[in-house]
Amino acid sequence: MKKTIIIIGAGIAGMEAATFLGSMEHNVILLEKDQEPGGHLKNWQKLFPTLRYGKEILSFLQEGIKIAKVDLKCNAIINNITKNNNTFIVNYSHQQQEINIEADAILVTTGYDTFDATKKEEYGYGIYDNVITSADLEKIFTTGKPIITAKGDPPKKIGFVHCVGSRDEKVGHVYCSKVCCVTGVKQAIEIKELLPQCDVFCFYMDMRMYGMHFEAMYKKAQEEYGVTFIRGRVSEACENIDGSILIKVEDTLAARPLKMSVDLLVLLIGFVPSEGSKMVGNMLGLQTGVNGFYKTADQHALTNISNVPGVFFAGACTSPKTITNTITDARAAASTIARYLENNPIFQRKLT
Repeated sequence: MKKTIIIIGAGIAGMEAATFLGSMEHNVILLEKDQEPGGHLKNWQKLFPTLRYGKEILSFLQEGIKIAKVDLKCNAIINNITKNNNTFIVNYSHQQQEINIEADAILVTTGYDTFDATKKEEYGYGIYDNVITSADLEKIFTTGKPIITAKGDPPKKIGFVHCVGSRDEKVGHVYCSKVCCVTGVKQAIEIKELLPQCDVFCFYMDMRMYGMHFEAMYKKAQEEYGVTFIRGRVSEACENIDGSILIKVEDTLAARPLKMSVDLLVLLIGFVPSEGSKMVGNMLGLQTGVNGFYKTADQHALTNISNVPGVFFAGACTSPKTITNTITDARAAASTIARYLENNPIFQRKLT
């Protein structure tokens, strides 16, 4: 029997889950607050570890929702969600109209936001012109603009600071964001390809290279591109008279303090729970874990299931994930929802 599923958020997880549910002949309505789908993927030039263009994956996902005849609504702002027995009523605004839709299930794919680097005042983001974030650098890559300092000169020395906003008790984020280290390696390689004479330094606590081929990419950055990796957390950054950035770091491998001036400092910012997740969570009464991401019914076996019957999760709204993990999670969520809608007995299983 054909059912109606509302998916909130048309990023990677939302689009792929919508494709799979639509291919099962369900009525799938995909709500997106932005002008177009894609989420953060729209802002990525190349993807690790293959350095494939992000737009290739985006086209793949868009083709899926087209084939599956998903009803995509962009510029859709959710006003309220209520539940009547087993039916959800979603009220949202779209094209100057207020619309109510009934659904048999809801999939929340509200993703993540990036850490606000101004909260780490010691690094000078928003204060010094030559301090940028990894998101800022990625925008430079996607627009094709030259990599230059505030004075308009090509940088001769660039530093990357890992774990900005992650694994940091001071900002309340003790978790690892999973993609920052490999993003730093990817961007360092891209810098060296564009500016071969530029010296690139990565300052890290631990290199956490999750995923197949990530370690090989890390090795390639060192051996083929000459990127220098220094183990130690940057404690402070300040501006020199010429506009370059003086950084202080404890080199924990050499067991000595280190000072270095760089022309451009890049802060590798992590994931934080999205504002959209907070809004939808309040409407539906969804539980969150200690880190602020959605809490799943079980960390091992029920990772797509929420505390509210009929509401499911996919993607980075429950924890930081790579693109590969997100696509896999979206497909798992689609399968889980399909079994739920047919009252499959697997949902009667209990964990002790």
